[in-house]
Amino acid sequence: MTASALMQILASGLLMGLIYGMVAVGLSLIFGLMDVVNFAHGEFMMLAMYATFGCFVFFHIDPVLALSLVAAVMFIFGASVYVGVVRHALRVKVNAGMVQIFATFGLATLIQGAAQFFFTPDYRNIGDNGWLGGKTLELSGLFLPLPQVFGAVVSLIAFGGLYLLMKHSDFGRALEATREDKGAVALVGIDSNRVFALGWGMGAALVGVAGAVLSTFYYIHPQVGAAFGTIAYITVALGGFGSVFGAFAAGIVVGLVEALTAVVLPPAMKSMGIYVLYLAIIFLRPQGLFGRL
Repeated sequence: MTASALMQILASGLLMGLIYGMVAVGLSLIFGLMDVVNFAHGEFMMLAMYATFGCFVFFHIDPVLALSLVAAVMFIFGASVYVGVVRHALRVKVNAGMVQIFATFGLATLIQGAAQFFFTPDYRNIGDNGWLGGKTLELSGLFLPLPQVFGAVVSLIAFGGLYLLMKHSDFGRALEATREDKGAVALVGIDSNRVFALGWGMGAALVGVAGAVLSTFYYIHPQVGAAFGTIAYITVALGGFGSVFGAFAAGIVVGLVEALTAVVLPPAMKSMGIYVLYLAIIFLRPQGLFGRL
């Protein structure tokens, strides 16, 4: 393998890794806030992809312009899921953990079934019809698909905005305080339910951003969320449960490992490298790369 070919592979892996990181960040945010794993996270992304596709087909809004609209809609959807489903599951006193798991798992099954019923199992894509479709950026001899470059840049901007929000705003401080001790924050007048609802909204908006970006170059179908959801769970575990920065950094690692695995093994087995890395981290550092036990 030549050096230029290796650089091309690493660049492709980096671009996808940044998008994987954005998919995982919302999941990590919710877990860190509430110790609840959202098993419908991948289906949230799938809905965002269909929403972006619908904006393009019915209203002729390119995904580049529809991104902020889709993120806003997903924010409302995520907050509504907390109010309508998760909040009630958290109130259960017996087998609370199992109830929370099956509540979001059941929601995932419902969303996937509804998508298959209303949108049919057919594969759809925006492809070359969008502004970015079929375009390539050449940079120092590297050929980078413009949709992936756009996705990587958007992921960096979204993560940067999330970091600033969490570190330099009153809401971010309330979020961090609620993560530490939701009982104590109630004593100073912070409504933990409101913070949880906003946290779920933010998590859904972040994966909505990722879904809108992916719709520019990836096929859209009812099962697409399952594949990316699995990658998100692995990425969160690698980074450390509850670590937002860890999830984003681990997403980059996952993208690079996937790209390199596709060189050694057949492309259909490119995910094997991710699972091997995941098992190694679980055995050697079960708290994840950036987590704490």
